[in-house]
Amino acid sequence: MFNAATIAEMLHGMHHYGFESGTVQFDWGYIQRSRDAYIARLNKIYDTNLSNSGVTKLIGRASLAKDADGNVEVIVSPSDNDSATNSSQRRYRAKHILIATGGAPTIPSGDSSIMKHSITSDDFFELQSLPKKVVVVGAGYIAVELAGILQALGSDTSLVLRKEKALRNFDEILSEALDVEMQRQGISIFRNTMGVSRIKYNKSNGLKKIILNNGKVIKDVDVVIMAAGRSPLVDSLGLQDVGIQQKDGGYIDVNEYSETSVDRVYAVGDVCGNVELTPMAIAAGRRLADRLFSANPDHAHAKVSYENVPTVVFSHPPIGTIGLTENEAIEKYGESVKVYSSKFSNMWYGPFQIEASEKPKTCMKLVCAGKNEQVVGLHVIGIAADELLQGFGVAMKMGATKADFDSTIAIHPTAAEELVTLFPWGLSSQETGAKVSPLNGNETPEPDQ
Repeated sequence: MFNAATIAEMLHGMHHYGFESGTVQFDWGYIQRSRDAYIARLNKIYDTNLSNSGVTKLIGRASLAKDADGNVEVIVSPSDNDSATNSSQRRYRAKHILIATGGAPTIPSGDSSIMKHSITSDDFFELQSLPKKVVVVGAGYIAVELAGILQALGSDTSLVLRKEKALRNFDEILSEALDVEMQRQGISIFRNTMGVSRIKYNKSNGLKKIILNNGKVIKDVDVVIMAAGRSPLVDSLGLQDVGIQQKDGGYIDVNEYSETSVDRVYAVGDVCGNVELTPMAIAAGRRLADRLFSANPDHAHAKVSYENVPTVVFSHPPIGTIGLTENEAIEKYGESVKVYSSKFSNMWYGPFQIEASEKPKTCMKLVCAGKNEQVVGLHVIGIAADELLQGFGVAMKMGATKADFDSTIAIHPTAAEELVTLFPWGLSSQETGAKVSPLNGNETPEPDQ
């Protein structure tokens, strides 16, 4: 859906490149069917991989319990039917038990009309048509992603924020730039609302009126999407019955090795609430598997790192970020923090015959700390921010410094080159985070033999 919205944006600007603007119709049903078919193919591939790997699938609703000897067992009921009898349940024991049930959207507590007349971010994928007017409630990743997609595809979109702006925990250069760009695109932003008070449904026309807690009202709405947060899917697991400790929000408390408070029971992913990203869960699962099952002695203490995790927000424009925000860095490192930033229009907008101030801006920031100016934060918003971040993430994980960035030859013309040419260039302390220094024209290191 992000790609579909991006194509819509390109079509909107194609006349700036000499293409005649004609009537282009968007078929929501077509992309929905194509998307679902693609997901079905992926599911089949994963299912085949499980089968080829000798994995036995147990279909049903799982929970945990202890047997008479105090051992943890997995109980599998045949369905989500709460009336399942003991005879219809199957009990399993294992040397190791992993909980990776993920999370689900949360609808804030309040008036019953909110749950009755709104949908969740998961339900977005079940919409049968593009809403004419839509309200997205939330200030995080999912909320700004859905708002950007829907606005680009043609919906009259409003974004409802509890406080002043979206992505408040991100570096200010990102949250502020996104705020400006969402308004430029035509998204109506309702700020400092403290959320939705209630939703009134008009049976005669099927439209809704959203009353916000600050008294503001949004009328004639087709769809209300609640994207105000997610919670771990743990309520039916019986964690308390077996003594698994939980943190605020119901998240499972684990140590650095993904171990819960119960021996040989582990948890990874969104149920832990550390970094709620799919690749993070995959990485944690891989490290756990290495530690438990690998014959390689180097894996005896394998664990995942939750530091310097690169992440992307597929907003419009996309955001790429890794490491500390400027404020977090100052709090941690004090006066040794030095910041390099840039704001410019991507070359994509070069032919656009509009005022420079009207062209969307790409914003970049390097946050450095210490005498060696190690890069402890990198933040980008703009075209291709999602693609350029991965390589810089590798550099940051290896302890790259501003001098390392400066020593890298720019790829021109790209947006990414700005990060290795940030002003002032070449004036940082000539210290490297590399095992073998690449600075001052040194030769590339050879592999160990």
